Amino acid sequence: MNRPDLLTPSAVVTQLTRLNGDAALGWRIEDNALFKRFHFANHLETMVFANAVAFAAHKLNHHPSMHITFNVCSVAWSTHEPSGITQLDFEAATRTEALQSAQAL
Repeated sequence: MNRPDLLTPSAVVTQLTRLNGDAALGWRIEDNALFKRFHFANHLETMVFANAVAFAAHKLNHHPSMHITFNVCSVAWSTHEPSGITQLDFEAATRTEALQSAQAL
């Protein structure tokens, strides 16, 4: 598999703005990764979301760091080789966002 190229800082800002749209509390850069905390009504909804993210990650062959509590799932996407943020991380974050939107229906 070809290694993705790291994005420049200005490209990261551009992509982050596009990803967040009008959301005031959207994705942000934390510890050199795209990070977002998702809140749910209960543990079942949290776990359904976490499993959907895991399935999407498997399909992308790109896996996030996740932290799960009762009604919160934190997701961080970054590329390990090369170390940093790539277009693949933004693709994964976009798919993650779509999963949350679909679950809200």
